[in-house]
Amino acid sequence: MKRFVYIVFSIIFLTLWSSCRKDFEFSPSTGNLQFSKDTVYLDTVFTNIGSSTYNLKVYNRSDNDISIPTVKLALGENSNYRLSVDGVAGKVFENVELLAKDSLFIFVESTINFNDFNNPNGTYLYTDQIEFDAGDHLQKVELVTLVKDAIFIYPNRDNTTKIVETLTLNIAGETVETELQGRELLTSELTMTNQKPYVIYGFAAVPPGETLTVEAGARLHFHENSGLIVQNNASLHVNGAYSTNQELLENEVIFEGDRLEPSFAERPGQWGTIWLLEGSTNNIINYATIKNALVGILSDGNSNTNKLTITNSQIYNSSNFGILGRNTAINGENVVINNAGLSSFAGTFGGTYNFTHSTIANYWNASFRQFPALLLNNFIVDDNENTVVTNLTEANFNNCIIYGNDSNEILFDEVEDDAVNFNFKFTNCLIRFQNNNSEFTGENYNFENTSHFENIIFNETPDFKNPDSNMFIIGENSSAINKGSLNFALQVPTDILNKNRTTSPDLGAYQHIIISEED
Repeated sequence: MKRFVYIVFSIIFLTLWSSCRKDFEFSPSTGNLQFSKDTVYLDTVFTNIGSSTYNLKVYNRSDNDISIPTVKLALGENSNYRLSVDGVAGKVFENVELLAKDSLFIFVESTINFNDFNNPNGTYLYTDQIEFDAGDHLQKVELVTLVKDAIFIYPNRDNTTKIVETLTLNIAGETVETELQGRELLTSELTMTNQKPYVIYGFAAVPPGETLTVEAGARLHFHENSGLIVQNNASLHVNGAYSTNQELLENEVIFEGDRLEPSFAERPGQWGTIWLLEGSTNNIINYATIKNALVGILSDGNSNTNKLTITNSQIYNSSNFGILGRNTAINGENVVINNAGLSSFAGTFGGTYNFTHSTIANYWNASFRQFPALLLNNFIVDDNENTVVTNLTEANFNNCIIYGNDSNEILFDEVEDDAVNFNFKFTNCLIRFQNNNSEFTGENYNFENTSHFENIIFNETPDFKNPDSNMFIIGENSSAINKGSLNFALQVPTDILNKNRTTSPDLGAYQHIIISEED
């Protein structure tokens, strides 16, 4: 028995010893490496903003352990690319060992200064190569990055203390110190054009009494923890226009993050918000797409004034709210909102809201969603835990679709108080509200009350083209077809795609089309 145990342990020891050997015989590479791709495209980046990290896999398909004499960037230390080979960062590597039938990862990233190149067109194709070995055994993998020039807006930084400038804001005539990094826009920055994209670090504030005009085709890109603030007596005018080519959206104004790689294209929460402070006025947004923010639009105060008019616009992928109104006034026509971590539209702490021919949907699937697509309430809880109630003066939704992937997509969160109003009305709307187990009760959910609900279609199909991809045009099987009130359609005679709706108005922001399988 002892002899048997000795033999077993001897075999285990020899096996472990052989598996941990360090004295492999490595032969020089012979130029027969294989690669997961022959060109690494690092996608488009803005000048001086680092790219994502991309990977290249290198295979040794032979039966021999090999040593690659050199792995390097063709431009050497002058290259704007950076490599990581087997966890070691650098631009030139020597004697890289690779076992038989094995592989290694090379990670590539870049930071490129557009100003280093003389190119007046606003874009530059930057290239380099990863070279493996040399001479007759030389193999190459191409590296390609499209670099875009931009206008950068960022706060000042003290060269001595390294402290970044923070904002002092004028809110309804009061001066408020904040910890928000940012600065006020200069006079020369108050008109943004489509000549170059804008990249904004921190919060860019429209000075009191001034107007920021954003022209058709402009592109505004916000870094993390950045956004736009409109101060007291200031205005934001977004003058987008209908784009005849909806694939290119050349005349639309776009607000999004500053990461241009495809993996960031639909990622929520990349930047802050467009914040219309209490006291800002006459804000106008037409033909804009606002995407991937924490809150698409945050509008505070001025509930009895002309605070915000938003038309022909889309708000997608907001990690919290698409539009959050707090005792404010918002008029919306041909507005599409979808994919918000909380509510797509929330009219809170009362206010005045009027939406016509809009599609307010929520197909959020990234996490549990606490609130419905549309939320109305009339109160806040202050810092002392006191409930403050105010008037919901009116909230009218006409010829709208309110839908989503939850069973109930409207919520009336009222604190009852005889001294305040809670006025709302839905007219000619398609709404998802199933009220399973009679969870919602009270007069606000009395759908027979024509002062609140008139000509409502519940829980029938809107037949959206692809809500998970933010495509809300409706198809020929939609229950919204020809269900709109002509009176409201005459107020908004064309849909968001500039299609006439005055003959037979459909509900929502779009007139229906026939959706083919190819679409």
